[in-house]
Amino acid sequence: MKNRKKILAILPISIGGRLTTSSIIDGYIQNDCDVTVYDELFDKNLKDILKSDYDQILGYDFSGLKIKVDNNLKLKSVNYFSDDIRSKTSGPEWEKYLPHLEDKDNYTFYWDKVLTSYENFKNINYLPHFVNFDIYKDLGIEPEFDIMFAGRLDTDYRLSFFEELVTKLPHLKIAWYAIGKHYEDARKRAKYPEMIDLCYQGFIDNEEDMAKAINNAKIVFNMNSQGISSLNYRTMQTVACKRLMISDFREELALFNDYMPFYEDFSDLIFKIEAYLDDSIAYAKVVNECYVIAKQFHNSKDCVRYMLQTVGG
Repeated sequence: MKNRKKILAILPISIGGRLTTSSIIDGYIQNDCDVTVYDELFDKNLKDILKSDYDQILGYDFSGLKIKVDNNLKLKSVNYFSDDIRSKTSGPEWEKYLPHLEDKDNYTFYWDKVLTSYENFKNINYLPHFVNFDIYKDLGIEPEFDIMFAGRLDTDYRLSFFEELVTKLPHLKIAWYAIGKHYEDARKRAKYPEMIDLCYQGFIDNEEDMAKAINNAKIVFNMNSQGISSLNYRTMQTVACKRLMISDFREELALFNDYMPFYEDFSDLIFKIEAYLDDSIAYAKVVNECYVIAKQFHNSKDCVRYMLQTVGG
């Protein structure tokens, strides 16, 4: 009987990183791996965990590689990036750990196709986001909200865009999810802080609650802030839950064979939101077509199997 691969998975501090890594961990478990999770936010027992032997260390951005290098671990590292590798968004010490991505036993999986093409590391691979379809699924509930947005309103553009959306669609219920400090920051800068209060529904740091939140909205819209061509994690979450995603334009919308709608500007987003809310047949067609594609190509079990085959040994 073949021994199960032993994986040390690092659950990072960042909210987006935790959700992304959770689906990767799910994929390892679905592929019958023995996974030990070290939670950087809550656990304080890293030294004890490192006393065991592992085949691989899995990290989001540089989190796993940092632990490997700092502790001189002799094992393969698997590093999934959905932030620009060459930026502080992937970690404050990215310049220190960047050279280690060149090492033959460190494997990089990058979510952005164009950014991947710019790099020439030995073991860099393009791999769009994927999710666990056992968790992200249609829960069969009637949505309370018409529109949902999850993420930062940390620039003037994003904040004004969101405020204008709420102003132009007063007849619709809009939910916004973000961590507390981003809510406080947006409220201080907002032209209409009472609107921010009305929309804010708290923050989410786990897969089950995110799946419930997405199910509780008819439409999710995206303002992708990272990468050049890529779609963010929310895209796959939403599609898996059989809810409608309307994204700003990205080249990798081609992953969905032109079924997923995108908006060119603010007015176009307003038009598409109202059109799809009024046309249940068009809504269902887009949702179902995108679901079929994502279920086949962006599920955690198959994508992690690809990662395991790529890393080998």
